[in-house]
Amino acid sequence: VQLVESGGGLVQAGGSLRLSCAASGSTFSINTMGWYRQAPGKQRDLVAAITTDGGSTNYADSVKGRFTISRDKAKNTMYLQMNSLKPEDTAVYYCHAVNDLGFPYWGQGTQVTVSS
Repeated sequence: VQLVESGGGLVQAGGSLRLSCAASGSTFSINTMGWYRQAPGKQRDLVAAITTDGGSTNYADSVKGRFTISRDKAKNTMYLQMNSLKPEDTAVYYCHAVNDLGFPYWGQGTQVTVSS
């Protein structure tokens, strides 16, 4: 499975961005997908996750009500709509997937910078 993120960039506080993660390869084996982020000097933390059918989602408390994760299985693409962005949301955002054997895959990351 290969994961490629896009959609990062520079935005002012209060603005919005939408990240995309395109999956290719053995996508039929993917179980759960999610977004993680890592700020400089900090650990990589889960932002949001979604199940295969999109029926179940999970969010970090810090983004609840502002971010929305979704998945288009037909396009093998996952999205993260980020609204009301804050400077503390600045980080490299990584796409993550787990197959049905529990093996993890990571994208290369996309930078999101929120200016105050």
